Amino acid sequence: MLIRSVLVSTAFAMLAVVATDAGAQAKKGDGPCAADAKKFCGEVKPGGARVAKCMKSHQAELSPACQAEMKRVEERVEQVREECKADAQKFCKGIRPGQGRILACLKSHQAELAPACAAEFNRAKK
Repeated sequence: MLIRSVLVSTAFAMLAVVATDAGAQAKKGDGPCAADAKKFCGEVKPGGARVAKCMKSHQAELSPACQAEMKRVEERVEQVREECKADAQKFCKGIRPGQGRILACLKSHQAELAPACAAEFNRAKK
């Protein structure tokens, strides 16, 4: 059960990174979710995955382009989760999930991550 929590937290942390980018895009006025992020989550303070949670809570109301982007992001998160499952179990087994602790754990072991996980982890940060 703890491993599942670690993996879910890792996936959510990666989603938060991307959703935070959607919030940044809203401020710059670009990206497929910029208008939606501004409309639904413009008053949400970034950090703590609040923007990601806000966007997720409005998923049915998002524009078709943003919904497609959110789906693409969720697929990428699932891919990252699969690629990093072994590393999360290896390096972060005793870490309590939440507040980005698993993501921080993986980041602290970035030089030791399996090549596939490292590649996905780096891509997710961009």
